[in-house]
Amino acid sequence: MTEALEHAKEAMEHAHHLSQHGEPHDTFPRNVAIMVAVLAATLAIAEIGGKAAQNAYLTHHVTASDDWAFYQAKNIRSNLYSLHADLLESLSPAADPALRKKIEAARGEARRLDDDEKTRGRKQAGERARQSEEAREHAFHRYHLYEFVVGALQIAIVLSSVSIVSRMKPLAWLAGVLGAGAAAGGLAVAFNLV
Repeated sequence: MTEALEHAKEAMEHAHHLSQHGEPHDTFPRNVAIMVAVLAATLAIAEIGGKAAQNAYLTHHVTASDDWAFYQAKNIRSNLYSLHADLLESLSPAADPALRKKIEAARGEARRLDDDEKTRGRKQAGERARQSEEAREHAFHRYHLYEFVVGALQIAIVLSSVSIVSRMKPLAWLAGVLGAGAAAGGLAVAFNLV
C-alpha cells in the first residue's frame, strides 16, 4: 500500500506543478489528482475490510480447532465409559445386581457424552465444529476477495499516476473504470453479495 500511496503523492505533486505552470485551462491533471485521492481513500477502506476479514478467519479457525478438540475429548471419554462397561460385563456375564447397576451407569454416561443437549455432547460438539469451519471458510473467501479489490485499486492508482505524467487520457479512463469496478467489488464483499 505504501508504494501505491507514494505513486499517488508523486502524481498529485506533478498535477499541482502542471496546474501552476501548465496550460491555464487544462483541468486534466487536477481531475486525475482528485481521482487518485478518491482511489487512495477507497484503498484504505478496502484494506480495513481485508484486515477485518483476516481477523474473522483467524478467530473462526481457532474456534473450529477448539470445537474439534472438545469433540475428541467427548469421544475419548465416551469410549472409555463403553470400554469400562464392556470390561465389567466380560468379567461377570451373569452379574450380580450391584455390578449390573455399574454397567448400566457406565453405558448411560457413554450415551450422555455422545448426545446431550444440556451439556453439549459429542454430536453437538461436532455440529458446532462444522459451523465454525463454515464461518472460517466464508471469512477466508472474503479476505481473498478484498485482496483482489486492494490489488485492483493499487493498479488504478498507478495507472492514474502514469496518466498524469504521460498526459495520456485513455490511461486515466482505464484507471477510473478499474477503480470504479474495484470499489463496486469491495461494496459487494462488504455487504456479503459475493
